[in-house]
Amino acid sequence: MTRDGFVFVIIDGEDEDVFVKASKTRHALHGDIVKVAITREKSETHRREGEIVEIVEHSKIPFVGVLHIAGPQAWVLMQSRTMPYDILLDVDEVKATGAKSGMKVAAAVDGWDRKATAPRGHIVDVLGKPGDNDTEMHAILTEFGLPYRFEPDVEKEAEAIKADITPDEIKGRRDFRDTFTFTIDPSDAKDFDDALSYKPLDNGLMEVGVHIADVSFYVKPDTLVDKEAQARGTSVYLVDRTVPMLPEKLCNNLCSLRPGEDKLTFSAVFEMTPKGKVVNRWFGRTIICSDYRLDYDQAQEIIEKPVAEGEEPTMLQQAIKALWEIARLLRERRFKLGAISFERPEMKVEVDANGKPLRVYQKISKEANWLIEEFMLLANRSVAEFVAAKGKTMVYRIHAEPNEQKIMDLKAFAKNFGYKMGDISNPKAVAGSLNELLDKAKGTPEFDALELLSLRAMSKAVYSTENIGHYGLAFPCYTHFTSPIRRYPDTMVHRLLSLYLDDAKSQNQEYYEKQCKHASEREALAADAERASVKYKLVEYMMDKIGQEYDGKVSGITEWGMYVEISESKIEGMVPLREIRSDFFEFDQKRYRLVGKRTHKVFLLGDPVRIRVKDANLEQKLLDYELVEEV
Repeated sequence: MTRDGFVFVIIDGEDEDVFVKASKTRHALHGDIVKVAITREKSETHRREGEIVEIVEHSKIPFVGVLHIAGPQAWVLMQSRTMPYDILLDVDEVKATGAKSGMKVAAAVDGWDRKATAPRGHIVDVLGKPGDNDTEMHAILTEFGLPYRFEPDVEKEAEAIKADITPDEIKGRRDFRDTFTFTIDPSDAKDFDDALSYKPLDNGLMEVGVHIADVSFYVKPDTLVDKEAQARGTSVYLVDRTVPMLPEKLCNNLCSLRPGEDKLTFSAVFEMTPKGKVVNRWFGRTIICSDYRLDYDQAQEIIEKPVAEGEEPTMLQQAIKALWEIARLLRERRFKLGAISFERPEMKVEVDANGKPLRVYQKISKEANWLIEEFMLLANRSVAEFVAAKGKTMVYRIHAEPNEQKIMDLKAFAKNFGYKMGDISNPKAVAGSLNELLDKAKGTPEFDALELLSLRAMSKAVYSTENIGHYGLAFPCYTHFTSPIRRYPDTMVHRLLSLYLDDAKSQNQEYYEKQCKHASEREALAADAERASVKYKLVEYMMDKIGQEYDGKVSGITEWGMYVEISESKIEGMVPLREIRSDFFEFDQKRYRLVGKRTHKVFLLGDPVRIRVKDANLEQKLLDYELVEEV
């Protein structure tokens, strides 16, 4: 739902949504599941339209707004982009919550009488004073139905989990405590769920272990901690905080592979040639003791810095350099087989202790990141192949082939810039043609636009028990095995692998498919919340920059406006079409461009423009720009 009250109904399995006028919504609200009747099919000039005929299920996610009490009446005043109606509350119920007028609250809608002008509801959470950093971050989590604290009984159960590793437990595991082992993570990481071990063998091969925190040893099925992790599905990474999937005792203590401590792990161990060929592989429960904890910059320095002449490399140098060489070859091979290379810049917001944004910078991914990535991919792929060969139920990470029509649209769009896309007759050929197109366009003004449209043509990766392979990685089998501290599907994979290593029968596919669907939904919500927190901080960062001018690029085009991304910081805002003074611009949907009616001036994705920051709306996380024009 939009701020103006009209609605877009998204239909599973269809790319085109259905537009519904505000007068035809039958009081349906954002997130509701509805039945919609199509009243007009899509044409060249109009989108598909309809009217809502039934509300099948109301959304359980509350709406966030500011409480207003006026005598016998109480309201939650909405400032949301997806809720145009204020919510009427019972004053006595409000007083019982302790909430005061002016506070930010979360309210659930209980109903909406047919002749009433507004929905009725009740307060589910009092979030705090508007503008406070904690209040705003909690509000974002609440808007997406994500928790921001653990219930006391969950914390209590986690605290009671024993940390002792008994001799009997060690006896049943392969012991890697004397094998050289290290972790590489971001400098600010608190949970380390993967480690690599390295051991040169007498036969010229090397043994490489991918050791993953054994969360399933500590978190047993159907316990309170397990049910909470399953419900959450994933950790959530906001700009200034991590909202973990597991209580702190587990994620930062018991399960975290901290150096110098004996830790229980589930491992994929490979005997490999120096060229990266896997000669032998083994899966099972292990115990490790990490020798080093490196951040990516430290590992990168070892990769880049040659060993001084006449000096023997340390074991750490030897391991990092040998494993990087293998990772490089694995990466090269992957792209030759049709993996797709997207390198969109990841922008990060640095905040101070109070959450105030200080700067916006680009996160650079280098060889040290790829080293870890390639070995995690190898472990994930190998576990998936092992179970797939047995024909038993498994939680796969799948990625469908790209949308054919969107690839055709991309081809037509690329032609506008003089690029002739190669073969797109089959999915494997598409991957090669996409990589070739992006390679040719690298460094040009239109590169960002071409990459963005390529990304939009891709399907979304999800979890499923039906293995259709992972298109983007060019793997026929793939799963998530390597991050059980922060992803529940990885814990499910550990449990299934453990059963199948003991020759257990295939598990209940219907149950696991249901869990896959839930995990995919939670992952999408977490990603939306993460983006919303970044957007909030970017708008906050721009609050004192109203009136300043920047160079930018056109990053999106719609019938109502042109989105522009500032070149340096990649901060996006919108230039409403009605406010461009030099001409009246119309949206040419077929060619994805804006055309001036009088001047015939054309704006395409990627075009350089100069903008002025006009307004910054924190509540709605919106930035308004205006074109700096020569009129």
